[in-house]
Amino acid sequence: MVDTQQVIGLSKEFFEFQSLTADSQLLTPDCLQTADCFLSLPIMYYLVYGLVRLLSLIPLPILYIFSDFIYVLVYYVFGYRKKVVLSNLLIAFPDKTNKERIRIAKDFYHNLIDTFIETLKFFSWNFSDIENRCSPDLSGLEEAYATGRPIHIIAMHNFNWEYLNWWMSKNSPLPFVGIYGPIGNKHLDKMFLKMRSKYGTILIPATDFKVRYQAYHNQPHILGSVADQSPGNPLNAYWLDFFGKKTAFIKGAERGAVSGGVSVVFVHFYKTKRGHYFGKTEFVTADASTWGEGKLTKAFAAFVEKSIRSKPANYLWSHRRWKHEWKPEYAEITI
Repeated sequence: MVDTQQVIGLSKEFFEFQSLTADSQLLTPDCLQTADCFLSLPIMYYLVYGLVRLLSLIPLPILYIFSDFIYVLVYYVFGYRKKVVLSNLLIAFPDKTNKERIRIAKDFYHNLIDTFIETLKFFSWNFSDIENRCSPDLSGLEEAYATGRPIHIIAMHNFNWEYLNWWMSKNSPLPFVGIYGPIGNKHLDKMFLKMRSKYGTILIPATDFKVRYQAYHNQPHILGSVADQSPGNPLNAYWLDFFGKKTAFIKGAERGAVSGGVSVVFVHFYKTKRGHYFGKTEFVTADASTWGEGKLTKAFAAFVEKSIRSKPANYLWSHRRWKHEWKPEYAEITI
């Protein structure tokens, strides 16, 4: 799924206005001081959605010109999370030269901005518009179908995730369920939910996942989740070597797969050329409950590292993958 915090940040800057006309009586001086309050007004859904819809009608080649311009601002002028990106790349690729790492960083920023620009198009695109832009290899998923069990697809933060969401929901013979992080502003959240569920994706907020997922737990379905983010609590995680450095991985994806005895598939989705993507599915197991503790997470971490090494600029380097430092107290949860 899309990195909503990245989108929120860009969206707030783009959609921040200084005044409102018809509903000005609803505003208080305190409210006017925050973009969140302003964007929460009912009329803003229609104004923002209308603007996004209008922008989405601009031909993609022209939008890519804007993308190149925004890239210059983001990378050279504002340096958005540049220190984080370069620090992550140094950890992952210490053997590369500084020039090589900067090249990867620049390509990453191009991909990040292209993802934001392409996401605009999804507000006016139909499936026919992306059908020839997305070509997944489903051999791994076909093996999982044959097991007759529910399937968990475990993915990483690759570009551009919106294509894969539509492709899966349109082509899967089973209901496709996705976990997402709700956007703080309810109108932006409503916009993205509407766009992402257009072809039937069942979206469950991470904040209410345990309760709402029960309706699908024992039914034939595919659950898509992203499991490479850094955990909030390093004590509630698995620690393992990732690019040669001890790193914390969340436990949720493994726990859900093991407790449900589901089939598991890993997926690596990446750009082949501008606006075109390929997805490789890898069948992992027919029954995750037969795997020992930590083994699925360890296999996933190895898959992520292999995938990143093959397409380094396609990974979301702007999140702090190594933000937690190793401590001796983590030895018992090291795998």
